[in-house]
Amino acid sequence: MAATSLPLPNTGGGGNPNFEGNPAAVAAAAAMPPAPGTDMTGICFRDQLWLNTYPLDRNLVFDYFALSPFYDRTCNNEQLRLRSIHPLDAAQLSTMTGNEYMLSEVMEPHLFVIRKQKRDGPEKVTPLLTYYILDGSIYQAPQLCNVFAARIGRAIYHISKAFTTAASKLEKTGYVDADNESPSLEPKTGKETIDFKEVVRVDHILAQLQRKVQNMSVIYFLQQSRLVGWRYE
Repeated sequence: MAATSLPLPNTGGGGNPNFEGNPAAVAAAAAMPPAPGTDMTGICFRDQLWLNTYPLDRNLVFDYFALSPFYDRTCNNEQLRLRSIHPLDAAQLSTMTGNEYMLSEVMEPHLFVIRKQKRDGPEKVTPLLTYYILDGSIYQAPQLCNVFAARIGRAIYHISKAFTTAASKLEKTGYVDADNESPSLEPKTGKETIDFKEVVRVDHILAQLQRKVQNMSVIYFLQQSRLVGWRYE
């Protein structure tokens, strides 16, 4: 889903079509970085005017990324830009501490992967978030815990639904067998009694498994409070 983009204020004289007529939103985007922990995976940023003017390559991709609402102006890269140093200069960034962005994967001109990380020393960094630029559109990659939560939740739902359907069909089969028992045919009655006992046994096993799956669902949702603060590393 594409949301309204929040570029930085224009300094070159040309207005940005994403925010014409809304200077307050532009000023707010420029003054404040995204709040820590803000989920921005539902936002897509694209500045077609910029893309029509400049080539999207490894030398200019960071300037393009800096226009997006994903960019934190308090990062070390911004300090390098103010000193007229390339913002992705690894030698300079390694001497600083704090939040920074680095270009981790490049497939010019279609795909660029940018990682936000916290640097505590020349060789000590902690990954925080990942962004990718796909054919000029910028997205925030979902955190790994959110991907696991969605996949596990979907799997538990389908497994629980399958157990419910299977148990319902087995109960119906057992009910029909019990009604169709014929006292006049002893061999057939004996066979049907054995089959019904087997159905009841399997039904009992399925019911136990279903309860376990439901308990897993409860435990899973209770654990989400601990997963929310987890970050992809």
